[in-house]
Amino acid sequence: MKKFAQDFKVTGNTRLNKRHFILELQAPVPLPEILPGQFVQVLVHNSPSTFLRRPFSIHFVDYAKNTLSLLVQVKGEGSRHMGMLNPGDKLNLVYPLGNSFSLPSAGKLLLVGGGAGVAPLMFMGDVLNKKGVRPDFLLGFRSADEVSQVDEYSRYGKVYLSTDDGSMGEKGFVTQNPVICQSPLPYDRIFCCGPDAMMHAVAKLAAGKGVACEVSLENYMACGYGVCLCCITPTDKGNERVCIEGPVFETSRLQW
Repeated sequence: MKKFAQDFKVTGNTRLNKRHFILELQAPVPLPEILPGQFVQVLVHNSPSTFLRRPFSIHFVDYAKNTLSLLVQVKGEGSRHMGMLNPGDKLNLVYPLGNSFSLPSAGKLLLVGGGAGVAPLMFMGDVLNKKGVRPDFLLGFRSADEVSQVDEYSRYGKVYLSTDDGSMGEKGFVTQNPVICQSPLPYDRIFCCGPDAMMHAVAKLAAGKGVACEVSLENYMACGYGVCLCCITPTDKGNERVCIEGPVFETSRLQW
């Protein structure tokens, strides 16, 4: 798939809560095909300590508006500067990078996300709906203060919530939510993105119940196109580059 490096125009910067915001970015030319699970590498301007591009999952794509959106968690200087962008500002992206989740045209699917790891799941829900599949979502957050976009996710499937403190939805981790603790598990496949510990736990649970599982890894990346080798992960084929062979992997292939 061809890659592009282009200046996008910021058309929206929506604050979701204290730690997260969404940037809507309009491409200068018609967007190419983008698939759920793919990501972009962002060049952060006016951030002296942010030397390398930063990877972000693609949160949503609106071909009618010729925009893509990024869900950003404020963690350091780079994301803080991105949070200060205003409509009309420019942001340079290299995109679309990596592979994608598989996109079944039938079956019962569960999409599991934690924190900012929920980012690629809304776009995936949209694409699955267009294929005639309505998935379930299981979304985990620290507390009710960080829960966001539930109504938006509900457009694409049924939403189940977990919060660490029990302030909204089920109390505890996503792997403690009744929807994923059923036996037998009524899903044909699970798709997951979030913190490593969460993905490990979901993968282990899925394997124990005989359900196929795909995860989107969030390894540190420098280049995003397979040259620097800093994002490798051990698989059944040896060390593979998360930015090229991934970021999406079948958990049965990962040497966890």
